[in-house]
Amino acid sequence: MFAPGGQSAATASGLPFGGIPAELQDGVDRLLESEPEHPEPTAVFHHRESEEDLRRLTLWRLLTAYPKLLWIAAALIVVMSVTLQAGPYLTEIAVNDGMIPPHQHLSVIALAALAYLVCASVTALAQRSQVRTTGRLAAGVMNDLRVRVFAHLQRLSLDFFTDEKAGVLMSRMTADIENLQQLLQDGLAQFAIQGLTMVVITAVLFTMNVRLALITVLLIVPVLTILSLWFRSASVNAYDKVRDGIANVLADLSESLHGVRIVTSHNRQRHNVIHHRNVVGRYRDANIYTAQLNALYGPGTQMLSVLGQGALLAIGGDMVLHHQLTIGALFAFFLYLNRFLQPIQLLVQQYNTYQQGQASVYKLRTLLETRPSVPEAAGAYELPPIEGRISFRHVSFGYDPDTPVIHGVDLTIEPGETVAFVGPTGAGKSTLAKLITRFYDPSEGRVLIDGHDLREVTFRSLRRQLGVVPQEPFLFAGTVKDNLAFARPEAADSEVDEAVHAVGLEEMLGRLPDGLDTLVHERGQSLSSGERQLIALGRAFLAHPRVLVLDEATSNLDLLSETKVEAALDVLLEGRTAVLIAHRLSTAMKADRIVVVDDGEIAETGSHDELVAAGGRYAAMYETWMRQAEAEAVPSS
Repeated sequence: MFAPGGQSAATASGLPFGGIPAELQDGVDRLLESEPEHPEPTAVFHHRESEEDLRRLTLWRLLTAYPKLLWIAAALIVVMSVTLQAGPYLTEIAVNDGMIPPHQHLSVIALAALAYLVCASVTALAQRSQVRTTGRLAAGVMNDLRVRVFAHLQRLSLDFFTDEKAGVLMSRMTADIENLQQLLQDGLAQFAIQGLTMVVITAVLFTMNVRLALITVLLIVPVLTILSLWFRSASVNAYDKVRDGIANVLADLSESLHGVRIVTSHNRQRHNVIHHRNVVGRYRDANIYTAQLNALYGPGTQMLSVLGQGALLAIGGDMVLHHQLTIGALFAFFLYLNRFLQPIQLLVQQYNTYQQGQASVYKLRTLLETRPSVPEAAGAYELPPIEGRISFRHVSFGYDPDTPVIHGVDLTIEPGETVAFVGPTGAGKSTLAKLITRFYDPSEGRVLIDGHDLREVTFRSLRRQLGVVPQEPFLFAGTVKDNLAFARPEAADSEVDEAVHAVGLEEMLGRLPDGLDTLVHERGQSLSSGERQLIALGRAFLAHPRVLVLDEATSNLDLLSETKVEAALDVLLEGRTAVLIAHRLSTAMKADRIVVVDDGEIAETGSHDELVAAGGRYAAMYETWMRQAEAEAVPSS
């Protein structure tokens, strides 16, 4: 939306502003006058799910979240179903009492036509109100559902996102919820209207002529029931495959887009196109199968309509000849029969929507019923301000319970101490760090901070006093300032400036077009690895954590960037308990203590000098590292 002051706002955000054309200015002003007030958001996030979050997701519970709108929509549907069926009855009156001798009265025809017009007007008004009501109902339900699903994803543990594809999760928030929105906004209302129409018409037919009504119902309903039961059974699995198909398509697309640099560098474009064609082909086959089901069910019900009309013409015509039925009543029966069969066709279409919506409900229900593997305890308490003493007490853990990664670890890290975990790849260094941040819980033993078992404190109070800097820092869409203040959005400008100065970001910000207000592209790809790492360190500094966990913050940097990051690290680590996952021994050598991890166990612990003098595994690693450093230092001939 553009406001008169939009140019200054756009300039401040670094975006171009073309101005508002003069011919549109009046419309913009009127739109701004009607713009409602937007209060501050009231959303509150809790790691523990509420009773409402734990309730099983069903269509009925989604609808009854807005009972007033639901009842209004139901009342309007009843009005529409009744007034819409007055036409054939009025036609019978006009024919019998206004057209057939000796009852030829123009006034009867005029009154019947006027009544027809009134009923049509009432139907149109009721339909308009029904569409608006169901639209508001669907919008409210979808808003609540999107927030509920997103909040649930925030609660789930890391292992869930490791096992599940990002594209599949995206399909839950896009395709599945959009299908459900279509069902709630239009599908269920039409389903109810057409179903109620069939009930009203059946009742009217029996009041007009029991014999013809019985013949009509007995000819159509049994065959229709058999067809519908078959279609329901066959389409449930078919639409489930369609939902899985689109999820796989989105998952493959997401993976290819995120890995586009690797795809390009390894010339995998042709292979990826072939793989994606196969994935899309399976989705196509699932859609073709549902189309084949509809091709059998739709024409089958149409044939049923033709046969019903033929039977009514033969039987009803014979009754008219024997004066058992009036011509007007026969006309009305024909009209009602068409209206009785028309909802069947519409119900077929709406049933497809219903099946897609139900399949989406099932997928969303499965997601919402997934429980976090690292839950917050019901009686969890706030972790008080900590000094930073970390203790592992007989800790064992495995990502797969049958394959332990950590075995019986006992270790204490003192407040303010910097400890480096070193060891071969897969030894369990990063796993120990993930246990400290409670991304995972140990299968045996306890992890304590200042004597508090991490499983007994709230996530919020724990994470508020922890800082994590990964090897590959993640930057979010927004400005550099937004990313620095990510953990503390309320931080004052002076605190942001302090963080910038502390980690040495001034030079980098000086090169950026808008300094702190420079927009960061997706995942920070417009910045170098060193710049992204400095921003991540500034983010950690601004969060003021008591315990800091760093997963080798310099391993992917060039020498100049590494020097800048190490200088920032010196400032960041001062006065804090720090755990370094060190792949480079140059980083480990700066730590107060080095812990050698091998095969999930603590092999050695001590300072650099102590471990070198001991002549153990660290000494062997150090010797190898020194030989490599000397070899790299020798100029090539």
